[in-house]
Amino acid sequence: MSVFVYQTFELKQDKFKEAIENLQEMAKYRNENYNHKVEILTPITGRDYTYVLFSTYEGLAEMELQNKKMFDDEDYLKLVGDFFLENIVQGSMDTQFYRLMREKKKDDKDKKKE
Repeated sequence: MSVFVYQTFELKQDKFKEAIENLQEMAKYRNENYNHKVEILTPITGRDYTYVLFSTYEGLAEMELQNKKMFDDEDYLKLVGDFFLENIVQGSMDTQFYRLMREKKKDDKDKKKE
């Protein structure tokens, strides 16, 4: 069952250019080196400097495995450390997990009624 990670954060205005470049580099690195998909969502309305990292995993176990690999990777830790320590407003990060809701399957009794 797919798991989605929706992580919002506010970029520092004085670091905007560097933050966008680092964010794109971080997403590209994750997409090329790990078994999940990362997308960057940009605001259309609302708070102009609030961005989203949207990650899709095959399931909770896969998310745990990929996170372990990422945090054992010194190159990734440098990217993520630079980004989160230098480019976002402290205390602005919010991470939410979602899973895909499966459609209810009809059982044999429901099929006979039709």
